[in-house]
Amino acid sequence: MDGEELINVNDINYAIYKIGDWKNNYEINQIGLSSEVPVTKNTITHIKLSMDEIRKSEFSISDKTVNGFVAIAMQLNPKLQDMEVDEIISLENEEYGNILSELDGLELLDEDDSILLENEEYLIYKLQKECHVTTATPANEFTEKFHADELKKIEDALN
Repeated sequence: MDGEELINVNDINYAIYKIGDWKNNYEINQIGLSSEVPVTKNTITHIKLSMDEIRKSEFSISDKTVNGFVAIAMQLNPKLQDMEVDEIISLENEEYGNILSELDGLELLDEDDSILLENEEYLIYKLQKECHVTTATPANEFTEKFHADELKKIEDALN
């Protein structure tokens, strides 16, 4: 990684975030459980497309058809184990609306700007399309460390 390399804020090959908090609390939507807040229009577009894909996925649980967010949350979030499926579906719909509202209200970087690839202000992921899936790979050391720490937190929470 070249410490002097500049990337354009509007480059669709990168997702750029800052570390921060969402306005609302979320139990289901993994986007809202993250401390990564997007700072570019392209990143928001990517997030919205990803959310739509997850929501389009259908699973049968307790004789109900639920979307991917509901199914994942029911498997991973012990707080939801005592809730009825209809309550979880309703909560996911509410969270989805709140996430969209928050995404639409974020302060974004100027699309005409460039930033250093190696920096400790922004989490930067290189996006690569593999078949029909987009993979996000940490593009700088700051993001690599943050990403590893986040994976460790998730792993610890599941144990």
